Amino acid sequence: MNTQGFLQTLAQYPEKALVFQHGEGQRIPPGYHVTEIMDVRYASMDCGGQANAWRETVIQLMDPRGEEEAVFMPVRKFLSIYRRVAASVALEGAAELRFEYGNPALRYRVGGLEVQGEALVVHLLPPQVACKAADRAEEAGCCDPGLPLRLNARPGH
Repeated sequence: MNTQGFLQTLAQYPEKALVFQHGEGQRIPPGYHVTEIMDVRYASMDCGGQANAWRETVIQLMDPRGEEEAVFMPVRKFLSIYRRVAASVALEGAAELRFEYGNPALRYRVGGLEVQGEALVVHLLPPQVACKAADRAEEAGCCDPGLPLRLNARPGH
């Protein structure tokens, strides 16, 4: 899910509690803290010799430290935090959105959003390794060392 699509969905539910769920129904505890919002830029070359470049918005979440109120953050507060950061950091609306959480920290993808009573639940999916060359062409033999390198950058990933 891209950043803009996520924000547009959230804007429809400003009074809902924002709940993040990962794994097998595990929830980030109430009182979590948004510690950082990052504009991350990647430049890479995959095993097929294709250069790639893309951006992600990474929002870091931290468990409560004890002094926070043990309630889930309202959507309106999350949006306020995001707007404050976006006023100073050039965030890209089309960038893929990731949430960083845990110890060790993992960068989760957004699998979907669901209204559950008074909550808007963000379903987080664990990161996965992918082979971009194989995704481009299953039969291309992506990791064949005899393939010529192609160094033309392409948008996306």
